[in-house]
Amino acid sequence: MLPDALLKCFKAHPWHGVSAGKKAPEIVNAYIEIVPTDSVKYEVEKEYGLLRIDRPQKYSNRCPTLYGFVPRTYCGEKIGGFCGERTSKTGIVGDGDALDICVLSERPISHGDILLRAVPIGGLRMIDKDQADDKIVAVLHEDSVYGGWTDIAQCPAMLIDRLQHYFLTYKNYPGGDDQPVSIAGVYGREEAMRVIALSQEDYREKFPDISQIQVS
Repeated sequence: MLPDALLKCFKAHPWHGVSAGKKAPEIVNAYIEIVPTDSVKYEVEKEYGLLRIDRPQKYSNRCPTLYGFVPRTYCGEKIGGFCGERTSKTGIVGDGDALDICVLSERPISHGDILLRAVPIGGLRMIDKDQADDKIVAVLHEDSVYGGWTDIAQCPAMLIDRLQHYFLTYKNYPGGDDQPVSIAGVYGREEAMRVIALSQEDYREKFPDISQIQVS
């Protein structure tokens, strides 16, 4: 293992080299890949941890919030099983990625590839081709407008509608087949924290060696 002094010379991998936060799941670290002004979909390259262009946004659909993932989480067997339990659907599995998170902030943030602290207030139970693809909804910690929200029930209905519309249509394109994406429900803070905790368990099972390495 490299000494601590040498490790500080390198940028941490945003998925594996950063923790979910000391107070997770009540307050979590979130790595932001996309901001609302982006006309290109960015995504972390899993092997190297670099932010790469996944694809241009060909049409008018743009994410209405900051969007990224919670480090050291993984949507595997436990996330798939929990989604199946809540929806009474069989054959649901995790999507094999880190847990996605949408973060509300009153202040405009101009670019991704940043880390922030977020307070989960709920989530969208999204299913994509029989894969659980939950979207945690959170507010920026200590945000002057949204920071006092404690549950998704406090969000205006139109805001939740916009989020659902984005995720239900962001893969669609004119002339293409409809994507088999659905949102089976919207859940509150307590269930969001349960989803985060299960994704942390899935991560520890998927990456046991990495999980033993302490990160801040």
